[in-house]
Parts: sequence; C-alpha cells; structure tokens
Amino acid sequence: MSAMGEETSTHARRRRMEIFAFLFLTAVLMPALAVATVGGYGLTVWVYQMIAGPPGPPPR
Repeated sequence: MSAMGEETSTHARRRRMEIFAFLFLTAVLMPALAVATVGGYGLTVWVYQMIAGPPGPPPR
C-alpha cells in the first residue's frame, strides 16, 4: 500500500509543479517578454530617427 501512497504523492507534486510553471509563464515571463519586445522596437525606432531624422516631408 505504501507504493500507492508514493505514487499519489508524486502525482500531486508533479501537478503542483506544472501549475506553478504555468502561472510563472503566464504571469511573469510572457508579460516581461511583451514589454521587452515593445521597448526594444521603440528603442530601435528612436535610434533610427536620431540618425535619419524625423518622419515627414523634408524641410524647405
């Protein structure tokens, strides 16, 4: 009977770790990646505009 108890305990621990991994991915990692992606794109555009000038028609 102790083998059955160990199997249930291992299953419960694995399920807990899967839930923790899911919550970590959805609540921490994905928002951080989204902010980093948008921030990186904004920085790229900003640096490009410092070099090439702002968008719009050329000044007269």
